[in-house]
Amino acid sequence: MKCPHCGVEVHDTRTETLIEFDEEDSHVLDGDTVWLSCAMQCPSCRAAIIYLRSTDTQQEKEKTPAFMAYPRVVNRPKPPQQVPAHIAEDYVEACLVLSDSPKASAALSRRCLQAVLREHGYAQRDLAPAIQAALDSGTLPALVAESLDAIRNIGNFAAHPMKDTNTGAILPVAAEEAEWNLEVLSDLFDFYYVQPARLEARRAALNAKLEAAGKPPMK
Repeated sequence: MKCPHCGVEVHDTRTETLIEFDEEDSHVLDGDTVWLSCAMQCPSCRAAIIYLRSTDTQQEKEKTPAFMAYPRVVNRPKPPQQVPAHIAEDYVEACLVLSDSPKASAALSRRCLQAVLREHGYAQRDLAPAIQAALDSGTLPALVAESLDAIRNIGNFAAHPMKDTNTGAILPVAAEEAEWNLEVLSDLFDFYYVQPARLEARRAALNAKLEAAGKPPMK
């Protein structure tokens, strides 16, 4: 396994410790729920790695699969270094809360998306018209534009709950929908920040060669 703190490959030396019981009602056939911690210390960075899980005492079956309680990790690639810090911070937080609250993740990623669009000239007050302006500009690659257009339908459920016309129930934001927001943001990060930075680096390298050869720089 890789240490979630430092990324070094380490042996899994977790040991289990009983934490507490959940006593079930007497009429329930299942036994009590036992909560256990599974913990180890990374031999490289010396940081703690802690998992939690639960089992049924009577049927001796796992009730809650082991999940990492500490540290909280983002199961997605980090935003590129070219992305401004305040936007990257919202993106990472949206990733962190995705499994706990898709609605919160979607709301954060919408704010992140609006910040990206605002930085590139689409300063409309609401996100939907900002997305429309970006689409109307014709500057986005077709696949990115199509994905961005879908966010307007997904995001409305997070920031402005909409009711189903048949049941009147508030429609939740599914984890898959919130994750779609993050996928689109990754594409926009590449288009708006990574590709221009890569092009600028290539241009600078070429101009350095031209200057060394006594030739005028590329415009």
